[in-house]
Parts: sequence; structure tokens; C-alpha cells
Amino acid sequence: MPELPEVEVVRAGLEPAVTGARIAEVRVLEPRSLRRHPGPSEDFIARLTGRHLTAAVRRGKFLWFPIAVPGAPVPRPSASASALSASAASASAPPPAALREMQDDRTGTSAHPAAPVIDASAPPAFLARADARADARADAGAPEEALVAHLGMSGQMLLRAPDAPAERLTRAQLLLEHPTHGPLRLDFVDQRIFGSLAIDDLVVTRDGRAAGFAGASDASDRIPAAVAHIARDPLDPALDERAALAALRRGSSVIKRVLLDQERLSGIGNIYADESLWAARLHPEQPASTVSARKARELLEAVRAVLRKALAEGGTSFDAQYVNVNGQSGYFSHSLNAYGQHGKACLRCGGVIIREQFMNRSSHFCPRCQRLR
Repeated sequence: MPELPEVEVVRAGLEPAVTGARIAEVRVLEPRSLRRHPGPSEDFIARLTGRHLTAAVRRGKFLWFPIAVPGAPVPRPSASASALSASAASASAPPPAALREMQDDRTGTSAHPAAPVIDASAPPAFLARADARADARADAGAPEEALVAHLGMSGQMLLRAPDAPAERLTRAQLLLEHPTHGPLRLDFVDQRIFGSLAIDDLVVTRDGRAAGFAGASDASDRIPAAVAHIARDPLDPALDERAALAALRRGSSVIKRVLLDQERLSGIGNIYADESLWAARLHPEQPASTVSARKARELLEAVRAVLRKALAEGGTSFDAQYVNVNGQSGYFSHSLNAYGQHGKACLRCGGVIIREQFMNRSSHFCPRCQRLR
């Protein structure tokens, strides 16, 4: 399943293509992909056609695209939204030249996309700017609803030229008219149909701060109602760190289950849970209530470092199911220390990484340096 780094790479790639774009046409090829939408396909199509998208926003593993109120000013993408940034998140965003190539019916793929340089000890600058933009935002004419996307297990959102051949498992398409890049097509591809698209009302965040990551576009305090229960993620500048540390140590659940609980800390899935626990030298079955305050802080910092490194490498790809908006795979799978490494020597202590059943998935860890205490 795409986790925070993979979803952020997709969000950043979509941002320059959707911000300020008008939805000229909506095609629903598989109604089951709209199962979370409160209405039939016809309602979904009618509520999107002719409307403008104002931003691309993410919290945890959820993406949403606020829909402009009819008659309200439509934001135009800033210069920073149209160019590659040094931050990991915007590294996957296609620059105008790449988008123009796509309009020439190219796929926009590259054999070896350049990995950006990122300081893994500090959050990207665009994250720190999110709250400032939210504070400066006026409520007048604010979007009242959004297109919400969840990639599920195998969902992809791909930018294509309007007349480019569609992938066989395309479930929905948005034909966009962008003020800078011209006509584009956004395809929602999903092999297993666990992902979804829906239109949802926007509500004010509980803490009144920026709802999620929006890159160079508007970081508002409005969040889809269906996403409001999702906790902030470890890289969110609005994260209440004291509350997050307390949540990591609360209850009788084991620490890995806590990391996977999206209502405690969002964006972490099986891959990055295993990697973070390895980095913090914690056994996945360690009861959360027995984790010391110092160790909880070490774990939170390990999670952040792992996520930032994965962002810098474009996410993790084990097969063709995870790609960015241009169809490119991520490279973090080459940097894994625990996940999928069973039978190999631990790079830290030389012990053997093992795999054990955990819930409906597997845990990968080193029993020598991740001892159950």
C-alpha cells in the first residue's frame, strides 16, 4: 500500500498540473471506484464538470483537491509550483517542459530520475511554510468541498496527454484545462479497486491550523469530513509532539500496532513501521506502555528520518503498482534495512533479519539488536 512518502510524491507531482485547472470532462469507467462518494456516478460527474481545482493537499495517506466555489477567484499556480524544488516532495513534480512533452503524446517517463538532495535532519522548507499560509488565508470564497482520493493498495494517479492511450485498469479520468500547461488528462488507475474517489464537504480542522501539506498552493484549515479523524503525520509542522509521544506509549497494544494506527500518527504503513523500528532498535512486539519517554522520542525521530529519506528517493517500489504521476518508480527499496530483508545479515550487528506473522501481514526485524524487553 502506498504510504506517506509515495502519496506525497504523487501529491507534489499533481500540484502544478491541478492548481487552477478547470475540469472540462469527467469519465467514470468503473463505478466501484466511487463507492465512498455519496451518490451515483452521474452526481460525481455533474459536481465536478466545469469546476476549478485550487490545490493538491495531503494528510497521511489521503489526498484531496479543493473545488473552487462558483464565482470565487481561482488561484493561478505560483512559479515554485511549476518548477522542480530541491525538496524531496517536489522532486517528482513535472516541470513545464515535461508537461509540454506529455502534450506531444510522450509518456513523461525516465529511466533514472535524479534523486534530490535533502537534509534528513530537518524538514523541507515548504513544510514549515504551511502554517504561515494558512494564517494569512481569508475565509471569503473558501472552497466548501473537495475531490478526495485514496490510493488503497494499488491506486495510481497518472498525468497524460489528452489523447494518449489509457492504461488497461484505468477507473476514472479527468480532462483538465490548465492556464499554463494547457490540456492534460488525469487518470485514476487501480488494479485491485481498493482505492477510491469521492466528493466530500470540507470542515475546519480541530486545531484551526493548516489541514495538511499543500506545497506552494493554499494550505487552508479546511479538511474533508471523511479525513478529519485521521491524525497528523510525523512530518506535519502542526503536529503536537507532546501528544504524539504520549500516543506512542499509551495502551496495551504492541508498538508496531500503534505505529500503524492512523488515528494516533498517520502515514505509516508496514514498510516504514519496520524500517523505523529497526532504526530505533525496538522489537515490533514491544508493549507500547513499556516504551520509555526517551525511547519514544528516539522512535519518533527515527520515523521522521526514514520518511524523509524515502521522500528523497521517490518512495518505495517493489513492482509496477507504485509509480509517480509520470509512471516512474521510487528507489527507496534499494535502501531498506529490515523490510523484505529476511534471511540477510543485519547491516548494524550482523545478526539475521527474520520475518514473523503480524496481524494480516509480516514483521521484519533483527532479533539480536531489536530485543523484546
